[in-house]
Amino acid sequence: MEEPIVKVENLSHRYSVQWAIKDINFEITKNGIYGLLGSNGAGKSTTMNIMCGVLKQTEGNIFIKGINMREQPVEAKRHIGFLPQTPPLHPDLTVEEYLTYCANLRYVPEKEVKEAVDTVTLRCGISHFKKRLIRNLSGGYQQRLGIAQAIIHNPDFVVFDEPTNGLDPNQILEVRQLIKDIAQDRTVILSTHILPEVQATCDYIYMIEQGSVVFSGSIDEFDNYIEPNSLRVSLAARPSVAELKAIPGISDAEALEGSYYRLYFQERSDIAERVVEVSVTKGWRLNEINVERSSMNTVFAELSKK
Repeated sequence: MEEPIVKVENLSHRYSVQWAIKDINFEITKNGIYGLLGSNGAGKSTTMNIMCGVLKQTEGNIFIKGINMREQPVEAKRHIGFLPQTPPLHPDLTVEEYLTYCANLRYVPEKEVKEAVDTVTLRCGISHFKKRLIRNLSGGYQQRLGIAQAIIHNPDFVVFDEPTNGLDPNQILEVRQLIKDIAQDRTVILSTHILPEVQATCDYIYMIEQGSVVFSGSIDEFDNYIEPNSLRVSLAARPSVAELKAIPGISDAEALEGSYYRLYFQERSDIAERVVEVSVTKGWRLNEINVERSSMNTVFAELSKK
């Protein structure tokens, strides 16, 4: 059986008397982008800091490529890249000086340091700024540099904490694409409370609320967590709401803008076919019919009980 890249086992942590996280379990066996989602204060940062070896857990274990973080922290960290919410930059160094320093911190062999710096600056689109002081870079390029330091030692597992925080819309798109490129050949965990970030970037979601995992699954499974219970239809003949409520299986109806209506139902089986049949019989001229999925915001609110 394939060794998990990351395995989180019965992870719990307590600050003073308050448990921040309790009995968190999950494992990641393949590359891709995994969203660590949750409200502020839900336990995301605690989980992430323990996973990266920044914080020592009260109970449980983290294994990185089969290495126990508690027992062999230095060996485990060789496989991890980490970008905190505020990139750990040194503004008075040039980009090249800073990345050389980071490569040495990460035990990159001396003869491979220059190549490692050249590789990450090219990959992160900052090659033309190698001689520039970090303090003179824009916020977007500083974030790219933060990503570059996280992958300078070619880790198998990279953790990004709110990587697009404070960026403008164009910079956000660029950083998202960069993260997707990085995830082609390694595992990425992206911690955020911003739903569009998850939707645009992640393949899979772990959602933590009040210190526990309340959801783990694909983006599609998250979107469909709440069973749909409404149809959006366009009927050119504009029937009355009362006529629509009379369709067998329709529990309620409301008129929307133009020729659109929302039809509510209890049982999903063949309800769309029934609406089509009645529309044809009555001559309502059906132009469009869609099952409405719950928004990510609705699912998030349901899971977080807020």
